[in-house]
Amino acid sequence: MKKTYALEGGKVQESAAESCPILVFIAPDAGEKRYLTECLGIDEHTLGSALDPNELPRLECEPDHAAVILNRPKKYRAEDGLLFRVASTGLFLFAGKLVVVLDEDVEIFDRPKFFSRIASLREVFLRIIYRSTFHFLEHLSVINAISDELEEKVNTSLQNDYLIQLFHLEKSLVYLVSAIRYNGALIERIRHNAPKIALSPDELGLLDDIMIENNECIKQAEIYSNVIASLMDARVSIVNNNLNQLIKRLNFAMIALMWPTLAFAIFSMNVRLPFDQHVSHWPFWLISALAFGPVAVSYLLYLRRGKP
Repeated sequence: MKKTYALEGGKVQESAAESCPILVFIAPDAGEKRYLTECLGIDEHTLGSALDPNELPRLECEPDHAAVILNRPKKYRAEDGLLFRVASTGLFLFAGKLVVVLDEDVEIFDRPKFFSRIASLREVFLRIIYRSTFHFLEHLSVINAISDELEEKVNTSLQNDYLIQLFHLEKSLVYLVSAIRYNGALIERIRHNAPKIALSPDELGLLDDIMIENNECIKQAEIYSNVIASLMDARVSIVNNNLNQLIKRLNFAMIALMWPTLAFAIFSMNVRLPFDQHVSHWPFWLISALAFGPVAVSYLLYLRRGKP
């Protein structure tokens, strides 16, 4: 699928004009790949890297364009559980054209604050990288909120479901930290190759801001990852302790309920008893007291001493 955008009034607007300078290809088919490789001269291997989620970010300076493979958060789906994944984006900057290649339909120009007062395609190119960094920050905020909610549930949980979800979050943070760190290396390489891309002083200033934001994003991701990883053993111990407490309460209840069974079993034997049970009713009340008295005493001790 192909989308076209134009710069109008310093903003990126979707347009149907044939000469739009910004082309976005979403999961390109065979015909679109042929157009990208044969008509625009994009390397076939580089194009495949833009669609490969496991590809490392990199910069390649070709004679007529600059090719960038960038990491970004993958669009979240319910079937992924709590596993946040990473995808790749291909940016191909020509003299008068910017080509963006995505493996899924995501809105890259959905934040007006990132794509306003834009003066050139090179600035759009940089702001897409900036948007990716901000997208990582959004995912980190969501992961932190989910982690806090799961921690509260773990405190009273007797099963491993919430722990498994925390393991998924921990695994996701490993992926995100690596992707953000690789993006940081990419930004530094773009900074070193700024003359080849013909970045202006204002665009270099924007690139420096992106580098600062990306470094802060790395630190935040590492903090979240370290917190979840360091407290994972403690959360496992909490679940085990909750299960032990439940077993203690069940044992306490079983011991308390053993007395009625024992009393009725003794007095139900087919032997002569030391009292006449056909004349008065006090043997019945005696047996009932022997059966349920210990249960009542156990219950009072339970209330007085709290949960065992």
